[in-house]
Amino acid sequence: MTITPVLLAGGSGTRLWPVSRKSFPKQFAPLIGEESLFQASARRLSGARYAAPLVMTNADFRFIVAEQLDQIGIIPAAILIEPAGRNTAPAILAAALTAAETDPEAVLLVAPSDHVVPDAEAFGRAVDMGLPAAQAGRIVTFGITPTRPETGYGYMEADGSGEGPVTLKRFVEKPDAGNAARMIAQGNFLWNAGIFLFSARTMVEAFKAHAPEYLAPVQTALTEARLDLGFLRLAPEPWDRLPDLSIDYAVLEKASNLSVVRFSGHWSDLGGWDAVWRETQDAAPAERGAVTDDRSTAIDCDNVLLRSQDEGIEVVGIGLQDVMVVATNDAVLVAGMDRAQEVRKAVSALKSKGARQAESFLRDHRPWGWFETLALADRFQVKRIVVNPGAALSLQSHFHRSEHWIVVSGTARVTVDETVTLVTENQSIYVPLGAVHRMENPGKVPMVLIEVQTGVYLGEDDIVRYEDVYSRS
Repeated sequence: MTITPVLLAGGSGTRLWPVSRKSFPKQFAPLIGEESLFQASARRLSGARYAAPLVMTNADFRFIVAEQLDQIGIIPAAILIEPAGRNTAPAILAAALTAAETDPEAVLLVAPSDHVVPDAEAFGRAVDMGLPAAQAGRIVTFGITPTRPETGYGYMEADGSGEGPVTLKRFVEKPDAGNAARMIAQGNFLWNAGIFLFSARTMVEAFKAHAPEYLAPVQTALTEARLDLGFLRLAPEPWDRLPDLSIDYAVLEKASNLSVVRFSGHWSDLGGWDAVWRETQDAAPAERGAVTDDRSTAIDCDNVLLRSQDEGIEVVGIGLQDVMVVATNDAVLVAGMDRAQEVRKAVSALKSKGARQAESFLRDHRPWGWFETLALADRFQVKRIVVNPGAALSLQSHFHRSEHWIVVSGTARVTVDETVTLVTENQSIYVPLGAVHRMENPGKVPMVLIEVQTGVYLGEDDIVRYEDVYSRS
């Protein structure tokens, strides 16, 4: 029997700011290795024991999800678009109801898409261990064998210290250091990884018994959902009525048919920069614990994380201890390693002062590719624009600006009013104010151009769209 993975790909990951932001959160960034956490999760839950995945995400991330899956050659069974964030309870019920339409006995494996599990086969064996219990009507959770008295995780108390599946006695909220140490010493407490295995029928019945208020709105959101370029958009009106609760609070803490499988392999939810430091240090121990990347240098430093996300920025630390420094092209984080869980306070502080860096990057991802601002001043803006092969921007016009486009790499097919022109490398074209225009990449490689905007207003909302292959209004 194959298992259907359900990848949860929402969330903002504020504890990994400035690399993770609301517009492009941590699951889509390559924080450990070359692939993003989302890609690594999708690859881990692929192969002989798994069916094609269901992905739960939101409208802002739908094209990122599709592109990153395409890059690693995974075709999803469906990508469901949540109209608004309502935590994990309604998302998991939507996945269960979707699967139940074709097979009520289908077994689903729900997993966050931002975790690190290097040994995919060892995790697969843990899933195999839990499968008979899931088929027998149990909701199977996966508990991580603790390696330290961690206060940032929730815990689960297992009925015994074996691998499992054994009965799950109770959930425990994030403890203080003393209680965490006592639970670890007891031997039967595990970290709650937020990973669940169950049949579609079992989860629907659990909601009927413990959270029936979710059933009608979620079913209506699915019934009234609409297909949009291969994505399934859930209906917003019934979804907006749903309580904002995790599956733990809504259902699992009330259920009596819970089992837990112990996973003793390596696992991290990568919940802060201290976790990134720990992961990197564990994989390749650095001298004196000074973890750096290719654009960072540590001189006489102990237990530090120095990281630059921008090829034009070098980070140098001298005489530092227990400090993390993370630089992007528009923000720098400097904090004590023991304050990693407080990084989200930086996001709140920046939001309160209206700083763009709180939630967005200079690089803005679009369904056709991406652009970034290179220079911005009164009456002009310079952008680098990258258009994917075969992709096209919308047919549009502007009220307040004209544009000059210079192709740096590839070939652009440019429409300006009634004229269509092929613009190749080192050529340019002018788009007058008010002209109806479109940019396309007809080639097989990414097309790169420099755009110079001039005008009295340069905001992204100065766009009138006439046609758009991505169904944006």
